[in-house]
Amino acid sequence: MRALLQRVTEAEVKVEGQKVGSTGAGLLILICAMAGDTEAEADQLINKIIKLRIFKDDAGKMNKSIMDIGGSALVVSQFTLAADTKRGNRPGFSNAASPDKGRAVYEYFADGLAQAGVPVETGKFGANMKVSLINDGPVTIWLDTNDGK
Repeated sequence: MRALLQRVTEAEVKVEGQKVGSTGAGLLILICAMAGDTEAEADQLINKIIKLRIFKDDAGKMNKSIMDIGGSALVVSQFTLAADTKRGNRPGFSNAASPDKGRAVYEYFADGLAQAGVPVETGKFGANMKVSLINDGPVTIWLDTNDGK
């Protein structure tokens, strides 16, 4: 499972001109279930994200987690994180989970993050979405449950 975290002061996602989700200070999480991913990979990411110290403390150092600051998250599905660009100029996406499996793992991830205590809003799975954000820092972190395997 892959996630791209962006520390934000605010972010929102629109579908057909209508806002479907937003967050204030916290994280915009772009998430992609890869082929073979299960709830175990989602749990692994949730546990990492809620403890990841990427928010500033009083001394200006990245020492606080999203839980420490009482932040929220906007979770947006993005199958293009599975892009394979090794051959040619057109990315392939065969490494992404099937749409049904991807939706199930995405929803499990968003629900699990909320159950861990992070207020969560989401985009609309499979829709053409317009995402806007103000990246704070900028701080952008890449997480992949398959790294090191």
